[in-house]
Amino acid sequence: MGKIIAIANQKGGVGKTTTSVNLAASLGVLEKKVLLIDADPQANASSGLGIDVENVAIGTYQILEHSSSPEEAIISCSAPNVWVIPSHIDLVAIEIELVDKENREYMLKQALESVKDQYDYILIDCAPSLGLLTLNALTAADSVIIPIQCEYFALEGLGKLLNTIKSVQKIHNPDLDIEGLLLTMFDSRLRLSNQVVEEVQKHFNDMVFKTIIQRNVKLSEAPSFGESIINFDATSKGASNYLSLAQEVIKKNSK
Repeated sequence: MGKIIAIANQKGGVGKTTTSVNLAASLGVLEKKVLLIDADPQANASSGLGIDVENVAIGTYQILEHSSSPEEAIISCSAPNVWVIPSHIDLVAIEIELVDKENREYMLKQALESVKDQYDYILIDCAPSLGLLTLNALTAADSVIIPIQCEYFALEGLGKLLNTIKSVQKIHNPDLDIEGLLLTMFDSRLRLSNQVVEEVQKHFNDMVFKTIIQRNVKLSEAPSFGESIINFDATSKGASNYLSLAQEVIKKNSK
């Protein structure tokens, strides 16, 4: 049975999409079957894996609307063992359209029932907000990875996200776990980066992944070629960081 992991943080620019794409690709290389769901209207996870988002006919929007099944939306991409349910700018409208629907927080959970058992991991790249889209992802997920950048305002907004997760656990999804906090954009030369790492590890100890994602030029270049870091430059620091994260996730879930 597939494990559904949402990758969420309402702050933009913390490495959510980078993590979704490259964790998916790393799990794929480690011979796990992965489905990546792009639940962000910006569709960066889709284009980051070489999908032409302008021509997406069926994607996350139709899945949430229940006008198409996930099977109809799933497409293959440039990463081995990884399939994608792509996004499109249309997804912006879904928050308004779902507002009056009954069970609006459960639309994604219900849609994924039919494909859940066909994958080892289902990753959901969330939008940088705590709206209905992210709520759907958290309600459907078994656990959540929270990327935190090693910068000054790193912990700002984290309390808000943790409260949202608590209320989702209370009302919609009692089984939702925190898979881990992931430190991203780490620059060992900066004292601030090191301070943030210490602070996060001190506050959250076992909740923090041992793997830290370092700042890496190749990581920022890869999406413009429509490739994951594994395809783009398997020898880069970014690739070894994400492979290490994938191994940590696999190990954690094989207990």
